[in-house]
Amino acid sequence: MAKRGGGKSGRGEPAATAKQDLPSLLSPSLTPPDHPRLSSPANDAANRIMHLQPRILVTGGSGFLGSHLCERLLAQGANVLCLDNFFTGTRQNVEHLLDHKHFELIRHDVTFPYYVEVDEIYNLACPASPIHYQHDPVQTTKTSVHGAINMLGLAKRVRAKILQASTSEVYGDPNVHPQTEDYWGHVNPIGPRSCYDEGKRCAETLFFDYHRQHKLRIKVARIFNTYGPRMHPNDGRVVSNFIVQSLLGRDITVYGEGAQTRSFCYVDDLIDGLMRLMGTNDAVTGPINIGNPVEFTILELATMIIEMTGSRSKIVRRPLPENDPRQRRPDISKAQEHLGWQPKTPLREGLIRTIAYFEQLLTQDGIKASLAKEAAV
Repeated sequence: MAKRGGGKSGRGEPAATAKQDLPSLLSPSLTPPDHPRLSSPANDAANRIMHLQPRILVTGGSGFLGSHLCERLLAQGANVLCLDNFFTGTRQNVEHLLDHKHFELIRHDVTFPYYVEVDEIYNLACPASPIHYQHDPVQTTKTSVHGAINMLGLAKRVRAKILQASTSEVYGDPNVHPQTEDYWGHVNPIGPRSCYDEGKRCAETLFFDYHRQHKLRIKVARIFNTYGPRMHPNDGRVVSNFIVQSLLGRDITVYGEGAQTRSFCYVDDLIDGLMRLMGTNDAVTGPINIGNPVEFTILELATMIIEMTGSRSKIVRRPLPENDPRQRRPDISKAQEHLGWQPKTPLREGLIRTIAYFEQLLTQDGIKASLAKEAAV
């Protein structure tokens, strides 16, 4: 994939050129939305012939989910452009891909426009754990909303198919169990979690409005709790929290009585679901729940991780955070029907791989010292 550099101003806008009015010299990625190139089926067919390998943009591509997705797309022969501002994603997650001839890593914030020629877009960019998305709630909302607008604008401009990584948080603290896609949710619009919950709900609205108004080819996946290697060790999510606390021999923090439930989907299964959704025909827009329907209480998870790590950690209880959902489990009937998908990895098997990853991570002195300091606070 050809690298693009320099042709932008500091605010992410295309730089003007003296010959920009000459169609033969007009950069494809900067072509105005109403340019004939974009409305010509013949040109679309020509592009498909010229580019034998799909050109795929992954926003948030150096994050937990994004890095696994980039890996899988490369394995299937795609040219992958990984876009990330490294707020929660890390270069380390994709270091092993940097020498791949079909992989390109770009530092960019999706709240600013980006211009590139691609065939498909996976929009994964947004901090997804409470610690991270509550750090700067205004920016979190901007990432969901402005990021969606910018990526939808790009998809419209280059006629790309686009997938939105939405979330089970759009259901809030649900009154319906398990959650089906036609449930509108029970969400606090002004609480501390609202920057993420409502930002993702607004992004879904934008996707379907672009679909209705501009005939854009969209896919919306509602992702439930996912775990696996490359989770951020300090993101406050329950699986990473419990594993790190257990490996460090610290008390395991359970909020409330630990009776609240979650379902946990291993990352490989989740990525398979996203790719299957992207591969469906245009009539399948979603939203479609992607998650594991097997439900566990938080206390069950804590007990399992202590046993699997051989830790002497004790379980301590803290008050429930505001608006923390009591239960969360997806109905995956639509995923089974339209994608032929269901998760394959049992929780214990996935935890073995995830614990091994964190054990290796903790062999790095700087990381272990940092996490030990955090855990002691």
